[in-house]
Order: sequence, then structure tokens, then C-alpha cells
Amino acid sequence: MERKTIFGYVRISSTDQNEERQMEAMRRMGVEECNIYMDKQSGRDFHRQGYLKMVEKIRGGDLLYILSIDRLGRNYREVQEQWRILTKKVGADICVIDMPLLDTRNGKDLMGTFIADLVLQILSFVAESERDNIRRRQEQGIAVAKAKGVRFGRPQIDIPQEFPEIVGEWERKEISFGEALEKSGMSQATFYRKLKGYRRMMKEIG
Repeated sequence: MERKTIFGYVRISSTDQNEERQMEAMRRMGVEECNIYMDKQSGRDFHRQGYLKMVEKIRGGDLLYILSIDRLGRNYREVQEQWRILTKKVGADICVIDMPLLDTRNGKDLMGTFIADLVLQILSFVAESERDNIRRRQEQGIAVAKAKGVRFGRPQIDIPQEFPEIVGEWERKEISFGEALEKSGMSQATFYRKLKGYRRMMKEIG
């Protein structure tokens, strides 16, 4: 019988973020380094070298580990489409490490498949909605601040687009403070200053 391959996929949204947390999760699952594919770029589209190379190699019966569902894409449609291609068209299994219900090796019967598909739809929709809401609140907060005369120029350091997500991960203890600093590209003093301003902005917009 042909030996099935275990793959791992890691994505970080920019080159200055630390992929070690995802890599360590892959090692715990027993994925060999040569079968871990990684991209260091935005997930807004799927023109990603590592991901495409992995899809070319993965076969029916193989297993793919990802740490969280949003590693497959950054919007509801893309997550659904890539899940369908890998599980239905290719015939591979997927295990989402931080969401045990999303493991296609379990519940191969009709009910198990229905539950997994339902959970996938809910989680991917919620993830996209949360990102949209964060972006909308941030834009509203900036508009309110500007209306009150707050200036957003030098010498202030721009808040990276991923800052709200980084803060959320840190507050939920998904990443350490050091990882939050590295992801945001800020010193400790700058991070706290930006965090204070960000929280004040969020409070103002309710």
C-alpha cells in the first residue's frame, strides 16, 4: 500500500512576522520539515508560491495540517473554495489544529461530514466578518479623531494594518508579548503608546 504523506502549511501576512508558532505546531503533529510549505505574504489572493507548490504535490489520502482556518484564505469565499478543492477534488484530509471539529479524518459518515462542513462555514464567515468589523471600526475611529483635531503625521509611527489582529491575539494569550512586538515591528514603548491610542479610539466610537 502506498504510504500517504503528511503536509503542513504555514502562512504569515508579512515578512516581518514570526512564523515559529505555526512551525512548532507542525513539528508537534509530526510533519517533516521537507513537507512544510510556507508563504510570507498577504492572503488576499492565492498567488502564493508555497501554497501552489504544496497543492501540486498533495494527493488523495494525504493529510494536511494548518494551525487555524484563516491560513487557507482571508475571506469566506476563498476558504470555502480551497477546502472544497483539497477535500473533494483532490481527496486529501485536512486537520485544523486549533479546531478539533475540523478534522476530516473523523466522522466520515454523512452526519460527520455535515457537521464539519457546517462548522467550516460558520468559522470562515465569522473570521471574515471580524476582520471587516475591525477594519471598519478603525476607519471610523480615525475619522472621529481627525474631526476632533488629532493629527496623524510625523513623528508618529503608523499603526500596521494588522495591529488590531495582533492586539487581539496577544490579549487572548495566543502569542507572547515579544511575538506581538515582533509582528508589529515596534519597540515596547511604542507598542504601549499605540495600544493606548488604539483603545482610546475604539472607546470613542463605542
